[in-house]
Amino acid sequence: MKTSAMQKLVLWVEDDPEDQLLIQEAIEDAQVENEFFFVNDGVEAIEYLTRTGDFAHLAGTPLPKLVMLDLNMPRKNGLETAQEIKDNLDFANIPVIVFTTSQSDSDMMASYDLGINSFMTKPTSFDGLIEVLRYIETAQFFFM
Repeated sequence: MKTSAMQKLVLWVEDDPEDQLLIQEAIEDAQVENEFFFVNDGVEAIEYLTRTGDFAHLAGTPLPKLVMLDLNMPRKNGLETAQEIKDNLDFANIPVIVFTTSQSDSDMMASYDLGINSFMTKPTSFDGLIEVLRYIETAQFFFM
């Protein structure tokens, strides 16, 4: 895994394999230059960020510039994962966008209370997903 000066690594935490596939297809269609790495749940996300477990071989490689985080996941849900990310000084400054099907005000408020940077409801169309990916690519304030 290597990124060019223009490419920025985005860690995408999504437990649904069909959603992962759809997102990957949208990445190809959108022709975004960011590199995306997928993990299946919050446990894997934390292992990826801490370079432990299955991701120990990544020790010394750059951390992602952005985390896209689903809320409803097994083992460790998105709120627990966001809390752990924001509590760890090694990666507390990595922007986190909650990307979820939830439209619950309580989920949104709980996410912002944990310090996430944005709360996005998953779009209902493929074109909407492409718009999200293009937004990520052009949102340079995430990649400072």
